Amino acid sequence: MASGRTPHQRSARQRAALRLLAAGCGLMGGLTLLGVVWPPSDRAVREQSTGSATAAALGDLPSRAITVLLIGSDADRRGAPTNQAAPAGPANSDALMLVRVDPRGPLQVLSLPVETAVRLPGDKQPVALGSLYRRGGPALVAGAVAGLVQLPDGQPDRYLVLPCSALRELVDGLGRVELAPDRSMRYVDQAQRYRIQLEGGLQVIDGRQMEQLLRFKDEQEGEPRRRDRQQMAVDSILRQMGQRQQLQQLPDLLARLQNQVDTNLTQSEALSLLAATLQQSSPVRFSALPLKPAPMTPPAQTTPAPGGRAQAPTQPRRPAVEPLRQLDTGAGQRWPERG
Repeated sequence: MASGRTPHQRSARQRAALRLLAAGCGLMGGLTLLGVVWPPSDRAVREQSTGSATAAALGDLPSRAITVLLIGSDADRRGAPTNQAAPAGPANSDALMLVRVDPRGPLQVLSLPVETAVRLPGDKQPVALGSLYRRGGPALVAGAVAGLVQLPDGQPDRYLVLPCSALRELVDGLGRVELAPDRSMRYVDQAQRYRIQLEGGLQVIDGRQMEQLLRFKDEQEGEPRRRDRQQMAVDSILRQMGQRQQLQQLPDLLARLQNQVDTNLTQSEALSLLAATLQQSSPVRFSALPLKPAPMTPPAQTTPAPGGRAQAPTQPRRPAVEPLRQLDTGAGQRWPERG
């Protein structure tokens, strides 16, 4: 059946979609402006950094706060056309965070729920924020995030897409990471030949175990619990990076990761941000974009038990597919936090 839209209407919708994409492209084209933040003389990784085990030796600090969009991809490697999840399909974003590195204040990390409902120009129905990466890459995600969080023009300043292989390399390169999973985790995906088998409690985990921790999705608590684990992982990785024996090898580790991630951060910029982060004595400030409560499936009907007594009703369950959730505009939350 032919479309009822006129060429003018279709053209207007295309222009609107391109405007949203262009908003995200601001993070691609901000290199000239950020030259003032990282002067040319600061861009080269200083040779003396390799012999000093202090955060300050990693690089010169940026002159202002920098906001980075972090995208955790379910693809195994950079540029992989398909994911490593069920159901199989195009590479998707499993984790979304805004990271604000301030040389004069604590690190702030805002979790962006992947189930947040967003409506793109030209779309009749809202879609999940986490689905935008496969439709338009980092630029489209950045444009949508900037609108949701009401970021100033030109932000986020940078982006980083971290596939599973780069996550494993990062953790293994740090000599493993200590953390305490909140529960034992068991999951088998025969189609993808993937298995998750982790115990709960304090332990030291390697890259593959970290991947399992972050991919595991709780049946009852779904994405919210997975976001808690993402924050725990960020905190643990930063803590390990700050260890004296790790600081010396960070430049080499970042150099190995450079070709495994998709980013517009140079290595010297990344080291500058790590220097600002690891010198902070204040704890990381974690928060999450506020959403309205998720709908729950109704409890099962009570049925008479043998002997005529009614069984207790079951608890409401989360749907098998995570439902879209609307942004809670009445929460009054502002990000980044001040003071």
